[in-house]
Amino acid sequence: METLQINQLMTVAEVTLRYRPKIKPSNRPVVKCSKDAYEILLGFWNLDKIEFCEQFCVMLLNNRGRVLGVVELSSGGFNGTVADPKMIFGVALKACASSIVIAHNHPSGDLKPSSQDIKVTERLVAAGKLLDLAVNDHLIVTTEGYRSLADDGYI
Repeated sequence: METLQINQLMTVAEVTLRYRPKIKPSNRPVVKCSKDAYEILLGFWNLDKIEFCEQFCVMLLNNRGRVLGVVELSSGGFNGTVADPKMIFGVALKACASSIVIAHNHPSGDLKPSSQDIKVTERLVAAGKLLDLAVNDHLIVTTEGYRSLADDGYI
């Protein structure tokens, strides 16, 4: 039994992320500004939940600003959700993204960033710099509009 446990410890679990796009690279949408990102994200967002609970998403971009994909990383309660840097950058690195746009919704419809929103943005921007993976923007998304923390000077 002891040998079995040692052998099991010597085996590392593999996490596999597959990327098989159904869209040719030239047909992928391009994000040039916060409005572009918002329109793409709103099309992705589950509108049945946008005013119900907070969700956190990451948009993966290649070096030309073309969208590689959008991933919902967490879904929480009415007042918050988790923005785990390990999950965010793990997905981005596995997808070979050059940059990301992070986003979450405010079910209340209030577009004002909280102090926690600003703090999370600063932490993720710093982590992105370390990894040479830019955080281009952090959007707060509602059905009636968005707020860009990059446009507001936080990034």
